[in-house]
Formats: sequence, structure tokens, C-alpha cells
Amino acid sequence: MDHYSLLREFADSWFLLLMFSFFLGLVVWVFRPGASSHQEEAAEIPFRHEDKPACEPAPAAFANDVKEARQ
Repeated sequence: MDHYSLLREFADSWFLLLMFSFFLGLVVWVFRPGASSHQEEAAEIPFRHEDKPACEPAPAAFANDVKEARQ
């Protein structure tokens, strides 16, 4: 049996079973009872710095452009 046929047989049988098991494991992990608090925390990441910018202010050369954009 050549190399390609052996790998093809492995991919069609055992690797398919392995990938399906991995998929089911991920689905169970995401929908487990304690996961909702982690998902809500991850959903709030973009809004953590809502009252102030997350990065340093723009240089003085761009201060007018930034001021206009914020109005």
C-alpha cells in the first residue's frame, strides 16, 4: 500500500472520528452551565474603556482633527 492510500484511509476513518469528537467536546464546553458568566465577561471587552480612550492621546499636530471628530 502506498503512502497516499494509507493516509487517505486514516483520514477517512479515525481522523474523522477524532475531529467529530473534538467538535462535540467544544460544543459541550461552550454550552456548559457555568460558561455564561465567562461569555458575558468576554462580550463586555469592547466596552471596558467607555469613559476614556484606551490608548494615549493623539500628538499635538492632530489635536484639531481629533477634536472635530469628537464633536
